[in-house]
Amino acid sequence: MDKKRICFIAQFPPPIHGLSKAVETAYNSKLKHEFLFEKVDISNNKKILKTLWSISRSNADLFYFTISQTKGGNLRDLFIFKLLQIQNKRCLIHLHGGYYRKLIENDMKNWQRKANYKAVSKLAGAIVLGKSLKPIFNGLLPDEKIHIVPNCIDNECLLSKEDFEKKLESSSKRRIKQVLYLSNFIHSKGYPEVLKMALFEKTRIASGQEKCLHFHFAGKFFEETEEKFFFNYIKENNLDELVTYHGVVIGLKKGELLKKCDIFTLPTRYPNEGQPISILEAMGNGLLVLTTDHAGIPDIVEDGVTGIIVKSDQDIQQKLEQILCVDTSLVVRRAFEMVNSKFNSRTYA
Repeated sequence: MDKKRICFIAQFPPPIHGLSKAVETAYNSKLKHEFLFEKVDISNNKKILKTLWSISRSNADLFYFTISQTKGGNLRDLFIFKLLQIQNKRCLIHLHGGYYRKLIENDMKNWQRKANYKAVSKLAGAIVLGKSLKPIFNGLLPDEKIHIVPNCIDNECLLSKEDFEKKLESSSKRRIKQVLYLSNFIHSKGYPEVLKMALFEKTRIASGQEKCLHFHFAGKFFEETEEKFFFNYIKENNLDELVTYHGVVIGLKKGELLKKCDIFTLPTRYPNEGQPISILEAMGNGLLVLTTDHAGIPDIVEDGVTGIIVKSDQDIQQKLEQILCVDTSLVVRRAFEMVNSKFNSRTYA
């Protein structure tokens, strides 16, 4: 029997981010032995005509399409949906985020909203990252067409069980805990709240207490205003001795940073958030995760079980103080075991 052909209409690295990395993992997975894969890279929206031409020339049996969560990107998506519909081609979309429904219902004009409703209703199905994100497509697709495929992390980003045990032991003895923020520098991702944690630690030290925390930041600045805010905050509050910025880290450099840190924090309220791979990477490297119950995060972080959930700035400070006073090794262990069993790319490799 001839193999079925699947065309990926998606963003591929570079640049490397959660979506492009997940797409690359799927494209290079063991499914490649069962199907014939081809791809149309939509990373550059200026090449829309080339994109449409490539899609029209494909004779794939199924088109796997990672849709946008912006108004401009959605216009591109509508052109792609229309082309696939005209050519009577089957399409399965994958939403790597949690904002699509709010986007079409709150941010779009009536014609664009209706065009999305119509396009989605004709799909072969939709994939979301977790159970809490399924309602995004409620009423647009029947439940049996809404599928859950969680994110995963690459094997090279995961500690071995032996190394995990060694880290757990050394971390329990470490007097100064290393706190990590590893994500893009966007205000709603929560990095200003992490800076406030550093300021709180400075205030605590100034009151005569010993230093307990050092803060590491890594990631990309997309806006100059974000970069200025970050470095000005550090300078104005004299946080240089408490904060280290590592720039953009990938590969071995990222692995080393994950290995040296004890606590991972991502107090995100980012509207487009889905299920952050950075949280899974932290869990897979024996870090205690401090985050919010936002978007698809509740599917991977249960408060007091696989991580710590925070609600506000004040709550973050209180939880940090508690973490320093209690044994959190069981929480870290549960998270590590969960990632190994459910979110490891060996499942797809």
